Amino acid sequence: MEYASIEREIHVDAPPEVVFEVVSQPEHIKDWWQADTDVRPTPGSTGELVWADGDNMRANVVPMSVVDVDPPRLFSFRWTHGAGETAADGNSMLVTFELVPSGAGTLLRLTETGFRERGWEIAALEKQYHEHGVGWDMFVPRIAASAERLASSR
Repeated sequence: MEYASIEREIHVDAPPEVVFEVVSQPEHIKDWWQADTDVRPTPGSTGELVWADGDNMRANVVPMSVVDVDPPRLFSFRWTHGAGETAADGNSMLVTFELVPSGAGTLLRLTETGFRERGWEIAALEKQYHEHGVGWDMFVPRIAASAERLASSR
C-alpha cells in the first residue's frame, strides 16, 4: 500500500451550495464532525478544531488552516500540523472537498493527502492512514445526512 491519499466519494441529495455550506461553515462542521471551530471559509483563515470528551471541553485540539475556497465547488484546508506552526506541505494533511453537480444533488469527493510527506516511520504512517480512513468512513456519510437535513429544512 502506498499511503499517499485517502479518497471518498458520496452522492448527496442536496445542491452544491448546501453541501458547500455544510463542509465549510463552523455551525455545520460541529453537526457532522462534532468539533467546534471558529475558522471561517476564507483562504488563509486559521484556527482550531476542538473536540470535547466528557467534562474536558478541549480534549483534542487540532490546528486548521483554510487553503482554497471556491463556492460552491471547492473547499480545502490543512490540519494536524503542530500548534504554533504554519501549515505547509510536509507538516500537515491537506483535505479537499470537491463538489460536482449531479442531477438535483451533488457528488462530494473528499481527498486527504500528505501522509508520506510527514516523514513518519512506517508504523506511524500506517496507524495515521488507518485512523484517518476509518474516520472519513464515518464522517463522510454524516456530511451527506447533514446536508440533506439542511436542504429539506429550506
